[in-house]
Amino acid sequence: MSAHLHTALSLAAHGVPALPLRAGKVPFGNCPACAKNACGGRPNMKTPGPCTCPHPCHGWAAATTDPNIVNSPTWTRAWREAAGVAYHPGGASLTVVDLDNAEAIAWARTSLPATRAVQTTRGEHWLYQGAMQSANAVRPGIDIKSSMQYARWLGPGTGAMTALPDVVRALTAAKPAAPALTAVTVPAPDGGGECRHRTPAFLERGIAMAEQRITAASSGVHNAVYATFLAVLSTHGRCGCLTEDHITRLFTAAQTKGETARHCTDAWDNARTRLGL
Repeated sequence: MSAHLHTALSLAAHGVPALPLRAGKVPFGNCPACAKNACGGRPNMKTPGPCTCPHPCHGWAAATTDPNIVNSPTWTRAWREAAGVAYHPGGASLTVVDLDNAEAIAWARTSLPATRAVQTTRGEHWLYQGAMQSANAVRPGIDIKSSMQYARWLGPGTGAMTALPDVVRALTAAKPAAPALTAVTVPAPDGGGECRHRTPAFLERGIAMAEQRITAASSGVHNAVYATFLAVLSTHGRCGCLTEDHITRLFTAAQTKGETARHCTDAWDNARTRLGL
């Protein structure tokens, strides 16, 4: 018996629905009997409930506590190929707060009730007793895995498990509308230096990449905005080609990420000062 199969049987015996994972934390694909939902299961897995087919398919919905399915010939073959074990937290009345980095863990330690913690490759899983709606990116570096979602099994963890608190449920509430963008007018650098752009396309590509860098920031947005402004000014700030329209695009990207107009202006001025512009 493989170690993964043994783990899955142990989980099932304790009422935790288990399923095999391929390399890359990916569940096994649909079996032929369930292809295109032929088994009559849940279309696109948008409604809760287990897959009734005894094969590892449908992702989280394939998780089961039935040892006859876990140890069936089809699943046994899957366990031989499996790179890990996953489980359906909601099916065991559990919620996993997936903390993906040190900043997320620090926030949880000051904002959430202590509970059982499991070490992961990059952070921690905090387990609470009680199921809820799953959601990704509820905060920077934080996902909620419970109903209609699977999580990797990385061991039982340490610490006493706490009942699911309202503060965790509130993380999946609709996010408030982003504040209206504030028009900011910042003079473009006077220039006078040598132009290295050669063509307008070089400058346009640089501004587009800067917008993308700000938009892609998932944490440390303040630092990302300042670093991006600094990079743009160091490349395009001395020759006079940078216009107020370009600056407005950068400020708009920053405000869309939640930065205030005041912080954008301060970051821009600090970057100019550092470069002596």
